[in-house]
Amino acid sequence: MTSYQGVGPGPRAPVSLEASSRRIGEKAIIVVLWVCAAISILTTVGIVVILFTEAATFFGNEGITISGFLSGTEWRPFGGVEQGRFGVLPLVAGTLLVTVIALIVAVPLGLASAAYLSEYAPQRTRRLLKPTLEVLAGVPTVVLGYFALTFMTPLLRATFGLALDVSIFNAASAGIVMGIMIVPTIASLSEDAMSAVPTALREGAYGLGSSKRHVVTRVVMPAALSGIVAAVILALGRAIGETMIVAIAAGNLPNLTYNPFDQIQAMTAYIVQAVQGEAPRGSLTYQSIFAVGALLFVMTLTINLIAARFVRRYREAY
Repeated sequence: MTSYQGVGPGPRAPVSLEASSRRIGEKAIIVVLWVCAAISILTTVGIVVILFTEAATFFGNEGITISGFLSGTEWRPFGGVEQGRFGVLPLVAGTLLVTVIALIVAVPLGLASAAYLSEYAPQRTRRLLKPTLEVLAGVPTVVLGYFALTFMTPLLRATFGLALDVSIFNAASAGIVMGIMIVPTIASLSEDAMSAVPTALREGAYGLGSSKRHVVTRVVMPAALSGIVAAVILALGRAIGETMIVAIAAGNLPNLTYNPFDQIQAMTAYIVQAVQGEAPRGSLTYQSIFAVGALLFVMTLTINLIAARFVRRYREAY
């Protein structure tokens, strides 16, 4: 069926009702997409506002200052303002210690896996190994936490127990298992970045007499550097925000130490501990959860901003 419309004198052009309904459908899709984008933005804004509003209430208590919170070396928020200690450095140190251990484990394994899948593995092997590797990302973190506690910790105690005092709850076991957890993130994204490097660069290097190893390390990886950095930063963000592994395997003792075999408490683990205690709304313990969460948010945001600037600066376009 066809209708006619026109403006001014002259013959009218036929307009299909099907085309008109198609335009209406496209406009409806644009509206739906806009609403979804607005909801995601408003949700993020709401989370940030609530987080920092409750954190401001925490710092509004007499005797609690931002400088003391950031520089204090004792964390005992359960004794009230009179008896409590509100230095967050032990939680920050524990979080960073576990994260560094995780990156030490994950970055070499992830990059080696990505290099093999991208440059060495046959196509059939790659189609089999990559999905298998990514399955590891779907393992529940609570399962990994109990794996760290019941397997990795006894292994560390059996290996280093004679020379070092390895605590039952320690940062090393949590960090190693967390590193295993983020290997698929680094490997998958880095492999995608390496595969995107033009074949002409590889062929030019081979034409100059380079070996496979030199092509991978001196041509492909530098060309895919921005993608590799983005993969590492994404894995870093996941490691910093990980909760269950550190809550189960690292312990709940806010200890300012750099010994990986000591018991520590990460920022996320403290939040879990405080929530498990059913802190009453408005109490100092309840408010401290948001203060720690706000600091964790600022740390993660800062890392992401630095990484985004690095990626934009060194990104290679082909």
